[in-house]
Amino acid sequence: MPKLLLIKAGSTVPTPLASRGDFEAWFLRGLGVDPALTRVIRVHEGEELPPPAEAAGVLVTGSPAMVTHRARWSEDTAVWLARVVEARVPVLGVCFGHQLLAHALGGRVGPCVGGVEIGTVELELTPEGSEDPLLGAGPGRFEVQASHWEAVLELPPGARLLATTRQDKCHAFSVGGNAWGVQFHPEFDEEITSGYLRERREKLASEGHDPDALLAGVRPTPHGAAILPRFAQIVNQQRS
Repeated sequence: MPKLLLIKAGSTVPTPLASRGDFEAWFLRGLGVDPALTRVIRVHEGEELPPPAEAAGVLVTGSPAMVTHRARWSEDTAVWLARVVEARVPVLGVCFGHQLLAHALGGRVGPCVGGVEIGTVELELTPEGSEDPLLGAGPGRFEVQASHWEAVLELPPGARLLATTRQDKCHAFSVGGNAWGVQFHPEFDEEITSGYLRERREKLASEGHDPDALLAGVRPTPHGAAILPRFAQIVNQQRS
Protein backbone atom coordinates (compact mmCIF):
# COMPACT_ATOMS: atom_id res chain seq x y z
CA MET A 1 0.00 0.00 0.00
CA PRO A 2 1.34 3.49 -0.81
CA LYS A 3 2.70 5.34 2.22
CA LEU A 4 3.09 8.93 3.31
CA LEU A 5 6.72 9.63 2.42
CA LEU A 6 8.71 11.89 4.73
CA ILE A 7 11.56 13.22 2.60
CA LYS A 8 14.26 14.08 5.12
CA ALA A 9 16.63 16.70 3.72
CA GLY A 10 18.95 17.09 6.70
CA SER A 11 19.14 17.08 10.51
CA THR A 12 18.43 19.62 13.20
CA VAL A 13 20.95 21.56 15.28
CA PRO A 14 22.47 19.95 18.42
CA THR A 15 20.37 21.56 21.18
CA PRO A 16 16.91 20.32 20.13
CA LEU A 17 18.39 17.09 18.74
CA ALA A 18 19.67 16.12 22.18
CA SER A 19 16.34 16.66 23.94
CA ARG A 20 13.67 16.24 21.27
CA GLY A 21 15.06 13.99 18.53
CA ASP A 22 15.29 14.86 14.84
CA PHE A 23 12.97 16.24 12.16
CA GLU A 24 11.14 12.98 11.47
CA ALA A 25 10.07 12.63 15.11
CA TRP A 26 8.63 16.17 15.16
CA PHE A 27 6.71 15.70 11.92
CA LEU A 28 5.31 12.30 12.85
CA ARG A 29 4.12 13.66 16.16
CA GLY A 30 2.55 16.69 14.46
CA LEU A 31 0.90 14.69 11.69
CA GLY A 32 -0.66 12.28 14.18
CA VAL A 33 -0.43 9.34 11.78
CA ASP A 34 0.41 5.70 12.35
CA PRO A 35 4.18 5.35 11.76
CA ALA A 36 3.46 2.08 9.96
CA LEU A 37 1.76 4.12 7.22
CA THR A 38 4.80 6.33 6.72
CA ARG A 39 8.31 5.93 5.32
CA VAL A 40 11.31 8.18 5.99
CA ILE A 41 13.68 8.67 3.02
CA ARG A 42 16.97 10.39 3.87
CA VAL A 43 17.73 11.99 0.53
CA HIS A 44 20.63 14.00 1.93
CA GLU A 45 22.32 10.66 2.68
CA GLY A 46 21.72 9.30 -0.81
CA GLU A 47 18.65 7.12 -0.15
CA GLU A 48 16.74 6.34 -3.33
CA LEU A 49 13.39 7.92 -4.10
CA PRO A 50 10.58 5.57 -5.19
CA PRO A 51 8.22 5.98 -8.16
CA PRO A 52 5.44 8.51 -7.46
CA ALA A 53 2.87 5.69 -7.55
CA GLU A 54 4.33 4.39 -4.28
CA ALA A 55 3.48 7.63 -2.46
CA ALA A 56 0.14 8.32 -0.80
CA GLY A 57 1.53 11.74 0.07
CA VAL A 58 4.90 13.50 0.29
CA LEU A 59 6.26 15.84 2.95
CA VAL A 60 9.67 17.47 2.45
CA THR A 61 11.46 18.68 5.58
CA GLY A 62 13.69 21.62 6.28
CA SER A 63 17.45 21.37 6.00
CA PRO A 64 20.69 23.14 6.93
CA ALA A 65 21.44 22.94 3.19
CA MET A 66 20.55 25.72 0.78
CA VAL A 67 18.57 25.19 -2.41
CA THR A 68 20.84 27.67 -4.20
CA HIS A 69 23.87 25.45 -3.54
CA ARG A 70 22.40 23.00 -6.09
CA ALA A 71 23.70 19.86 -4.39
CA ARG A 72 23.22 16.76 -6.54
CA TRP A 73 20.82 15.10 -4.08
CA SER A 74 18.81 18.33 -3.84
CA GLU A 75 18.53 18.77 -7.61
CA ASP A 76 17.59 15.09 -8.06
CA THR A 77 14.88 15.50 -5.42
CA ALA A 78 13.56 18.58 -7.23
CA VAL A 79 13.20 16.62 -10.48
CA TRP A 80 11.39 13.87 -8.58
CA LEU A 81 9.09 16.38 -6.86
CA ALA A 82 7.97 17.77 -10.20
CA ARG A 83 6.97 14.23 -11.22
CA VAL A 84 5.10 13.71 -7.95
CA VAL A 85 3.13 16.95 -8.39
CA GLU A 86 2.29 15.98 -11.98
CA ALA A 87 1.02 12.61 -10.68
CA ARG A 88 -1.43 14.50 -8.41
CA VAL A 89 0.06 13.12 -5.19
CA PRO A 90 -0.51 15.47 -2.20
CA VAL A 91 2.74 17.31 -1.41
CA LEU A 92 3.76 19.59 1.45
CA GLY A 93 7.16 21.30 1.40
CA VAL A 94 8.33 22.93 4.64
CA CYS A 95 11.07 25.62 4.78
CA PHE A 96 13.83 24.10 2.59
CA GLY A 97 11.09 21.83 1.22
CA HIS A 98 8.97 24.89 0.37
CA GLN A 99 11.87 26.43 -1.50
CA LEU A 100 12.79 23.15 -3.24
CA LEU A 101 9.20 22.69 -4.41
CA ALA A 102 9.16 26.20 -5.85
CA HIS A 103 12.51 25.59 -7.57
CA ALA A 104 11.28 22.24 -8.93
CA LEU A 105 8.26 23.88 -10.54
CA GLY A 106 10.03 26.85 -12.07
CA GLY A 107 10.13 29.42 -9.26
CA ARG A 108 13.19 31.32 -8.04
CA VAL A 109 14.92 30.95 -4.68
CA GLY A 110 17.56 33.24 -3.18
CA PRO A 111 18.73 34.99 0.00
CA CYS A 112 16.00 36.51 2.17
CA VAL A 113 15.36 40.16 1.46
CA GLY A 114 16.47 41.93 4.64
CA GLY A 115 18.35 38.93 6.02
CA VAL A 116 17.27 36.01 8.17
CA GLU A 117 13.67 35.65 9.34
CA ILE A 118 13.71 33.75 12.62
CA GLY A 119 11.60 33.35 15.75
CA THR A 120 7.84 33.70 16.16
CA VAL A 121 6.42 35.83 13.33
CA GLU A 122 2.95 36.88 12.20
CA LEU A 123 1.60 35.36 9.01
CA GLU A 124 -1.19 36.96 6.97
CA LEU A 125 -3.30 34.95 4.58
CA THR A 126 -4.15 36.30 1.14
CA PRO A 127 -7.77 36.08 -0.04
CA GLU A 128 -6.91 32.81 -1.80
CA GLY A 129 -5.15 31.60 1.34
CA SER A 130 -8.27 32.22 3.39
CA GLU A 131 -10.16 29.79 1.13
CA ASP A 132 -7.37 27.21 0.90
CA PRO A 133 -8.14 23.72 2.28
CA LEU A 134 -4.79 23.50 4.08
CA LEU A 135 -4.33 27.02 5.46
CA GLY A 136 -7.78 28.53 5.39
CA ALA A 137 -9.35 26.83 8.42
CA GLY A 138 -7.71 29.24 10.86
CA PRO A 139 -7.92 33.02 11.27
CA GLY A 140 -6.72 35.44 8.61
CA ARG A 141 -3.66 36.28 10.70
CA PHE A 142 -1.81 33.98 13.06
CA GLU A 143 1.66 33.41 14.45
CA VAL A 144 4.09 30.78 13.19
CA GLN A 145 7.67 29.67 13.91
CA ALA A 146 10.30 30.58 11.31
CA SER A 147 14.01 30.08 10.68
CA HIS A 148 15.40 30.73 7.20
CA TRP A 149 18.17 32.56 5.40
CA GLU A 150 16.78 31.82 1.91
CA ALA A 151 13.28 32.35 0.54
CA VAL A 152 11.08 31.95 -2.51
CA LEU A 153 11.61 35.16 -4.44
CA GLU A 154 9.41 34.30 -7.44
CA LEU A 155 6.55 31.81 -7.40
CA PRO A 156 6.34 29.02 -9.98
CA PRO A 157 4.12 29.65 -13.01
CA GLY A 158 0.48 29.10 -12.12
CA ALA A 159 1.10 29.07 -8.35
CA ARG A 160 -1.31 30.75 -5.96
CA LEU A 161 0.12 32.97 -3.24
CA LEU A 162 -1.45 31.95 0.07
CA ALA A 163 0.37 33.90 2.78
CA THR A 164 2.94 36.58 3.50
CA THR A 165 4.86 37.88 6.50
CA ARG A 166 6.23 41.37 7.06
CA GLN A 167 9.58 40.25 5.65
CA ASP A 168 8.69 37.40 3.30
CA LYS A 169 6.23 38.11 0.50
CA CYS A 170 6.04 34.46 -0.69
CA HIS A 171 5.65 32.67 2.63
CA ALA A 172 3.16 30.04 1.43
CA PHE A 173 1.84 28.95 -1.95
CA SER A 174 -0.05 26.16 -3.64
CA VAL A 175 0.04 24.60 -7.10
CA GLY A 176 -2.60 22.53 -8.85
CA GLY A 177 -4.75 21.88 -5.80
CA ASN A 178 -2.48 19.11 -4.50
CA ALA A 179 0.86 20.74 -3.65
CA TRP A 180 1.71 23.28 -0.95
CA GLY A 181 4.85 25.07 0.18
CA VAL A 182 5.08 26.80 3.56
CA GLN A 183 8.19 28.68 4.65
CA PHE A 184 7.26 28.47 8.34
CA HIS A 185 7.83 25.42 10.54
CA PRO A 186 4.57 23.77 11.65
CA GLU A 187 6.65 21.05 13.36
CA PHE A 188 8.41 23.58 15.65
CA ASP A 189 7.07 24.45 19.07
CA GLU A 190 8.38 27.25 21.26
CA GLU A 191 11.04 25.01 22.86
CA ILE A 192 12.48 24.04 19.47
CA THR A 193 12.43 27.62 18.19
CA SER A 194 14.19 28.79 21.33
CA GLY A 195 16.81 26.09 20.82
CA TYR A 196 17.49 27.35 17.30
CA LEU A 197 17.84 30.90 18.55
CA ARG A 198 20.32 29.85 21.23
CA GLU A 199 22.34 27.80 18.75
CA ARG A 200 22.50 30.73 16.33
CA ARG A 201 22.99 33.49 18.90
CA GLU A 202 26.46 34.54 17.70
CA LYS A 203 25.54 34.45 14.01
CA LEU A 204 22.40 36.48 14.63
CA ALA A 205 24.28 39.05 16.70
CA SER A 206 26.94 39.34 14.00
CA GLU A 207 24.18 40.15 11.48
CA GLY A 208 22.77 42.92 13.65
CA HIS A 209 19.91 41.06 15.34
CA ASP A 210 19.06 40.98 19.05
CA PRO A 211 18.93 37.29 20.09
CA ASP A 212 17.53 38.11 23.53
CA ALA A 213 14.64 40.08 22.06
CA LEU A 214 13.93 37.28 19.60
CA LEU A 215 13.95 34.73 22.45
CA ALA A 216 11.60 36.89 24.51
CA GLY A 217 9.21 37.01 21.55
CA VAL A 218 8.84 33.24 21.15
CA ARG A 219 5.24 32.12 21.74
CA PRO A 220 3.08 29.03 21.09
CA THR A 221 1.75 28.79 17.52
CA PRO A 222 -1.18 26.36 17.50
CA HIS A 223 -2.64 27.59 14.21
CA GLY A 224 0.64 26.97 12.42
CA ALA A 225 0.93 23.49 13.92
CA ALA A 226 -2.63 22.65 12.85
CA ILE A 227 -1.69 22.35 9.18
CA LEU A 228 0.12 19.04 9.79
CA PRO A 229 -2.92 16.98 10.87
CA ARG A 230 -4.87 18.80 8.16
CA PHE A 231 -2.36 17.64 5.55
CA ALA A 232 -2.56 14.10 6.93
CA GLN A 233 -6.34 14.28 6.51
CA ILE A 234 -5.94 15.39 2.88
CA VAL A 235 -3.64 12.42 2.26
CA ASN A 236 -6.08 10.01 3.90
CA GLN A 237 -9.01 11.36 1.88
CA GLN A 238 -7.12 10.83 -1.35
CA ARG A 239 -5.96 7.39 -0.24
CA SER A 240 -9.55 6.30 0.40
